[in-house]
Amino acid sequence: MPPPHSHIRELVTAYLGRHPDERPALEPLLKTLDVPGEVTSRATLAGHITCSAAVIDHDGRVLHVRHNASGGKWLLPGGDVGPGDATLMAAAVREVHQKTGILPAALCQSAAFCHEPADIDVHPAKGEPFDKHYDFRFVFHLVRPSAETNVQAEEVSGTDWLPMGQVTSLTMRSKLLGADISAAPEPVNASVTPDMLDRLPQSPGLGDLIRRHAAQHPPATTRPAAYHRLPADATPPAGTELHVVGVHLFLQDADGRVLLGLRHPDSAYAGRLWHSLAGHCEREDAVSSLIREADEEAGLLLDREAIDLVHLVHSQDSPTASPRIQLFFRARSWSGVPQVREPDRCLEWRWFNPKDLPDNTVPYTQQAIEAILAGRPYSDMGWT
Repeated sequence: MPPPHSHIRELVTAYLGRHPDERPALEPLLKTLDVPGEVTSRATLAGHITCSAAVIDHDGRVLHVRHNASGGKWLLPGGDVGPGDATLMAAAVREVHQKTGILPAALCQSAAFCHEPADIDVHPAKGEPFDKHYDFRFVFHLVRPSAETNVQAEEVSGTDWLPMGQVTSLTMRSKLLGADISAAPEPVNASVTPDMLDRLPQSPGLGDLIRRHAAQHPPATTRPAAYHRLPADATPPAGTELHVVGVHLFLQDADGRVLLGLRHPDSAYAGRLWHSLAGHCEREDAVSSLIREADEEAGLLLDREAIDLVHLVHSQDSPTASPRIQLFFRARSWSGVPQVREPDRCLEWRWFNPKDLPDNTVPYTQQAIEAILAGRPYSDMGWT
């Protein structure tokens, strides 16, 4: 589903709070948002929304692309909002990736603008069936000092990093020069290190990669303390049992059906059984782990701000196996269609009536789904 009107209105309202003098130019868009229709569609006659981004490197330079359709003008990377973009920021990140090849994981938000647009440019739509373009422009920083680009040849014929004072858009240039962007941006995922960036899959997984809640949690002014780890030869305190933490996606479609995947017969776990989309936590928070797994396993992009913990199963498979904390999260919004992206682990994805699950469903998954429907936050399995 494309971004709802409420999301777009929220961004426009926040933007006008910073730039009230631009209300006359944006008033037609606000009126369009009051009536049914899809303002991100080219079929909308009153106006058309696009998204672009200013990507800033560690030298303060801004990425531009040579845009073929404009006759070779140097512009910020951007384009139309796609049907799978849950937010306008998601569209901007996707466009950066598609136009320049820069991975979403290589980007982080600007502390000055967070998830809000730095500029909303309004200009006539020449030769189009609508009156105006409303281009929502977001700001990102590179996590690493620089990034290699690989352009989308059909639309872009080159890239260049221009000093901030030479940004080709006058309105965006003034917004950038007038903002305090000196605050060090926070990497979008503390578990992503520079060497890991080189190994990330070439796919745009937004949710884990752009922290939309940075507005409520600005970057710290001091570096966090290093992890306190036990020495390699140390043992945990007496009686301590180390637990494996698993994350699971409880996803329902418009008809209330839940998504399950059929595990490959040769899978290390639950071969030939139906299981929720799941994975193990690495050195990352549980929500980031879930977002990563959803993208890696099924190509689904989850909205971090629309994820709720709905159940916990405390389980053990045998008295000698490591106990497990199985966390089940409900995603209230997402984008994408389930795809088999790890065929060695999952053969297919299918939607099921939660009250009529297959007989060969993983037992604790079935137990968790039944508990979620009943509103119970906790259950356990295998302890007696």
